[in-house]
Amino acid sequence: MEFYFPTELGEQLAFCSAAFTALAGFIMMFAPGQTFRLLGLQAQEGRPEGFGEGRSMGGFYLGFGLSAIMLAQDWIYMALGASFAMAAFARIISILSDKGSNLVNYLLLVVQIALAALPLLYVFGFTQT
Repeated sequence: MEFYFPTELGEQLAFCSAAFTALAGFIMMFAPGQTFRLLGLQAQEGRPEGFGEGRSMGGFYLGFGLSAIMLAQDWIYMALGASFAMAAFARIISILSDKGSNLVNYLLLVVQIALAALPLLYVFGFTQT
């Protein structure tokens, strides 16, 4: 079995979104403390469930990203893009209603919009071959 890397630019961008998702998931899964620190979160002392949730979330990102890479199907890329679009929408709601207007939230919003746009632009045919 060979490693498949797309030849079309649009699919390469969608692939990069999936690869970034998998990489972020890997980091979240194996370094939840540093991830929490970067996001301004902290697990309560004596309660390992916080780290368990962080690792679980990282495992989900890793699994979703690797699935998109290995299957390389339009529907998987669409699911990846739609998931990040909904995450970006939720972050906008948080910025507006939770008094979360800070630099980290805006940077993460830009990242989520980019991770949503790359696969969706490919799936809907907006990128040139």
